[in-house]
Amino acid sequence: RQGSHPRGSKQQGPSNPCAMHEIVHIQAGKCGNQIGTKFWEVISDEHGIDPTGIYHGDSDFQLERINVYYHEATGGRYVPRAVLTGLDAEPMDAVRAGPFGQLYRPDNFVFRQRGAGGNWAKGHYTEGVELVESVMDTVRREAESCDCLQGFQLTHSLGGGGGSGMGTLLISKILEEYPDKIMLTFSIVPSPMSASVVEPYNATLSMHQLVEFADEVFCIDNKALYDICFRTLKLTTPSFGDLNRIISSVMSGVTCSLRFPGQLNSDLRKLALNLVPFPRLHFFMVSFAPLTSRGAQQYRAYTVPELTQQMFDSKNMTCAADPRHGRYLTAAAMFRGRASNCEVDEQAVNVQTKNSAYFVEWIPNNIKSSICDVPPRGVRTAATFIANSTAIQEVFKRVSEQFSALFRRKAFLHWYTGEGMEEMEFREAESNLNDLVTEYQQYQDATVEDSEEEDESSCEDEEGEGY
Repeated sequence: RQGSHPRGSKQQGPSNPCAMHEIVHIQAGKCGNQIGTKFWEVISDEHGIDPTGIYHGDSDFQLERINVYYHEATGGRYVPRAVLTGLDAEPMDAVRAGPFGQLYRPDNFVFRQRGAGGNWAKGHYTEGVELVESVMDTVRREAESCDCLQGFQLTHSLGGGGGSGMGTLLISKILEEYPDKIMLTFSIVPSPMSASVVEPYNATLSMHQLVEFADEVFCIDNKALYDICFRTLKLTTPSFGDLNRIISSVMSGVTCSLRFPGQLNSDLRKLALNLVPFPRLHFFMVSFAPLTSRGAQQYRAYTVPELTQQMFDSKNMTCAADPRHGRYLTAAAMFRGRASNCEVDEQAVNVQTKNSAYFVEWIPNNIKSSICDVPPRGVRTAATFIANSTAIQEVFKRVSEQFSALFRRKAFLHWYTGEGMEEMEFREAESNLNDLVTEYQQYQDATVEDSEEEDESSCEDEEGEGY
């Protein structure tokens, strides 16, 4: 899959409109399991599924496309199509002991006892390799039970050992067996304030894999989430639970048009088609609206213009990069609740007209919109914004600088080479990340005139060859 394209190498699935385009969800590592568990809590609530898997909803919409994420077991019980894995038993025990612990199929918990100790090499090469075949057996079983599998989604962090090392190993294994399926990840990238000193190594090695093997990567980091909690939600002491609630709102918004009917619908393949102009540039920034403090909710009117203004606001981005420092290549606005198609299109045009400097002019009409009729719990309308912005290079630059500072002195390298890694792999990962930054910058600086000049020069070359 070196240099593969999410559109070129992947065949279109069946065009049967009645077919359920199922998704297999995988959560890897401690962080991935915490986020994934919150995601299942949120969408189970939206679909009227209680913690034991029994439906108690009040709308036909809730069951119309429930097969995308759940399959129906005996006795009318709905079971998530989820695989929970890790190199440490503690996150699994926490999921089982939680309020939704009875929701999951018991043999879909696949784990070891040792842990990766925050070492990417352990997750990718030693401990992870010993577990990955058991995980793949579970993934195969879930995939084979689907009528029309659309793809896979993975929740993990890039800074640790299990979610990053084993998570990326799983991605490559899955795509060996299912090359025509979409691979989407919700990846927690290291924030400016690192939790672990070797995070830059783990993140760079993971990104090296994600560039080649993933089709859509949603980048989220704790620094941006904490800022949202302090500035917007006015929380004085936010917990990981508060951060995971924001992430699950984003995940719910991204997947809502797969799970519910609407006027303008989307799926993972259509999302990739509209958001990924070049195969390697598939890293997205995400925001969610409305985000307001509890006391201010009653004073805000969540109209389409209000939601549009909030979702384009840099303070609402769940990734520590400012979109005003780059340009939008493409974007997708997903509205939920009562919103007219005409009003949504009008707002998209208004935003592009007023902020034309922040959009590349050589991709016209580069905001894709979708409308889902079912709003999230507690609000009448909401919106999720996905941006493929060149500003994401700020995240990669930050990680790359931290990586270089460590690698220049070969600090902590013995922990990785001791697991069988070679220095060359570190150099390749660093080079790949720097190339990615260069590509984003190249397209940020590109203009329509550049492409016209290229066309002219290529025509001249062809004429020369003719003589």
